[in-house]
Amino acid sequence: MGLQPLEFSDCYLDSPWFRERIRAHEAELEKTNKFIKELLKDGKNLIAATKNLSAAQRKFAHSLRDFKFEFIGDAETDDERCIDASLREFSNFLKNLEEQREILALSVTETLIKPLEKFRKEQLGAVKEEKKKFDKETEKNYSFLEKHLNLSARKKEPQLLEADYQVEQNRKHFYELSLEYVCKLQEIQERKKFECVEPVLSFFQGIFTFYHQGYELAKDFNHYKMALQINIQNTRNRFEGTRSEVEELMNKIRRNPQEHKRANQFTIEGYLYVQEKRPAPFGSSWVKHYCMYRKETKKFTMIPFEHRSGGKIGDGDVFLLTCCTKRNVDTIDRRFCFDIEAADRSVTPVTMQAFSEEDRKLWMEVLDGKETLDKIGFTILRKCISAVETRGINDQGLYRVVGVSSKVQRLLSLLIDAKTCSEIDLENSVDWEVKTITSAMKQYLRSLPEPLMTYELHREFIIPAKSGSPESRVNAIHFLVHKLPEKNKEMLDILVKHLANVADHAKKNLMTVANLGVVFGPTLMRPQEETVAAIMDLKFQNIVVEILIENHEKIFKTLPDATFPEPISMSISPPNVPPRQSRRQGQRNKRPLAVYNLCLELDDVDNHSPPREDTPTGSMDSLSSHSPTPAVSSSPPEPDKNHLILESGDLVDWAANHPSQIRSSMVSWLNTQSTTTPTSTTRTPAPSSFPFPTSATGSDRPAESVLNRRARAVYPCEAEHSSELSFQIGAVFEDVQLSREPGWLEGTLNGRRGLIPQNYVQFL
Repeated sequence: MGLQPLEFSDCYLDSPWFRERIRAHEAELEKTNKFIKELLKDGKNLIAATKNLSAAQRKFAHSLRDFKFEFIGDAETDDERCIDASLREFSNFLKNLEEQREILALSVTETLIKPLEKFRKEQLGAVKEEKKKFDKETEKNYSFLEKHLNLSARKKEPQLLEADYQVEQNRKHFYELSLEYVCKLQEIQERKKFECVEPVLSFFQGIFTFYHQGYELAKDFNHYKMALQINIQNTRNRFEGTRSEVEELMNKIRRNPQEHKRANQFTIEGYLYVQEKRPAPFGSSWVKHYCMYRKETKKFTMIPFEHRSGGKIGDGDVFLLTCCTKRNVDTIDRRFCFDIEAADRSVTPVTMQAFSEEDRKLWMEVLDGKETLDKIGFTILRKCISAVETRGINDQGLYRVVGVSSKVQRLLSLLIDAKTCSEIDLENSVDWEVKTITSAMKQYLRSLPEPLMTYELHREFIIPAKSGSPESRVNAIHFLVHKLPEKNKEMLDILVKHLANVADHAKKNLMTVANLGVVFGPTLMRPQEETVAAIMDLKFQNIVVEILIENHEKIFKTLPDATFPEPISMSISPPNVPPRQSRRQGQRNKRPLAVYNLCLELDDVDNHSPPREDTPTGSMDSLSSHSPTPAVSSSPPEPDKNHLILESGDLVDWAANHPSQIRSSMVSWLNTQSTTTPTSTTRTPAPSSFPFPTSATGSDRPAESVLNRRARAVYPCEAEHSSELSFQIGAVFEDVQLSREPGWLEGTLNGRRGLIPQNYVQFL
């Protein structure tokens, strides 16, 4: 068995066995170098020592006979076998040419000494220099890598990114250098066969020419000589042909090393740093191991190996893997870490560190790593909730007031550790403030690899918050909650039940449902990709949380309707266009008139709040249910706390004569509402089936104004009258205002102003 080939793909792994093969090739080249030096020494002795020529030639012949070229692979070609046998043929021939020393002395310098000296200096010497450079870069690369991996995860993000970039550049440089060194090694291994033998052949050719007595021997040797020349040329041609293919393969692997990994018995293999725990005073250390894993048998093998200590392979450890879990930086001061547990290992779990986040993902994917909720997560949540409800349910700004970062991190670290978690008594401990506990709980929920309401259902939760009636929103979210993974739903149930309790104490803690939605919207929901569209959807996350809190009992304690469709789609059928009514004063006076419509007719005032979502314009029954109707008099009616209604169409004449009094009454009422009615910090655009924006579930919070706003068409519409606008889905209207026609709006599209069906648009 000859030398094993050096595969370019092994340069990326840089395994211990790859290093052993490199050393074997280096030893072979060193042996070749020694052989050439010995051969040159013998040749010079042949020239200089004429008296000892016979003995020198015998020694030279002996050296030729005893040397054998090593070959790459498991078999030789006929040409290579002939080349290997040629040295023995030369040795036998030399025995008959000892007396031809004078002629040999004249030709040996040019035909033998110089070519071999050139090969040894230029080729073998170059390999030695490459070896020194490779060893130096090996030391530099792994020293730099270890220093990088020791870098604290608390460093600023730009520093970490810069460090990652430097490591990646250094690694690429080392990888390219390794490829070049391997290519050079194999090139010299192939080149030496003809570079060494060809000068020897020339030397013997000189012998044939100048030795008259060897003429007959040379004649007899001629056939073998010609065959050997053919063998050498064939070997040279084969080398030239394969070198281009080897270089092409090297370039392919350089561009994408992962696609050209050699198939073997292991599903994944590579280097990982393993945390080795020591007695308390000494802490722990991280030791580099070469790890191999077979997914079929779940057998995990790790062997300690350090490149900088001479490459000695340590004692390996083999065990059966049971599970793999990702470690977050909140629990360990190193990046790219994960834990593995073994069935037949006394010390478990074992913490390992990959070289990069991409490397960690590859390992966790093969090891079936999990990032799901576990028992410790439920313990953390229950402990924090119990402490908050016991100690601080009435604290003002609960969950909005944040704790000191260092204390929060310390508490979270203690809670995540199963050993210390059970020892912490948050309900009775004065060491931990309520704001620290609430911040730790929020930090834990934010640090989950996937948000509690999952990436997969994120978009589906957002859609019903944007459209539909309050009832349909609740039903849609009820349906989606029961699509969550069981553990996610269980934890969400625990949390929302607690938030509902917090909201019940809003008179003291000031944390209304809306405020809790603002706090927990981004915590429980977040998109998988950060985009501008995702940022624009942040307000709808808050609405979803509001719906969960306000409808906790229904959503979590009952099953959704089995006939309820999939989450609300934005592509529902367009509603009916409202009927057009006459603009004649007589007809309009026959219907009741709300004060905001009256103000529009009088002065086109566009800064008043529109009616609530559940209060249709012009409906006397629905409006009067909120408050008693004011009496008609010559003085302006006093504004009610909810709505100011004028019952009789005859009041139009009075209103036309008192526009300023109507306006002042309305403004007074709006000011009263703004100071007495809590408002949500998050607003939602008007859904397609409602004319005005409202709160998440149709609560009594005032809706925002729609006057002089922009709106987008959610359904196409063909105009039936010249005063109406035709449009397609997505059309954007400018300066949208309420129209005197019930159920219609006025807006501008492409420079033309006209009427728009109120329930065909969504406000921007």
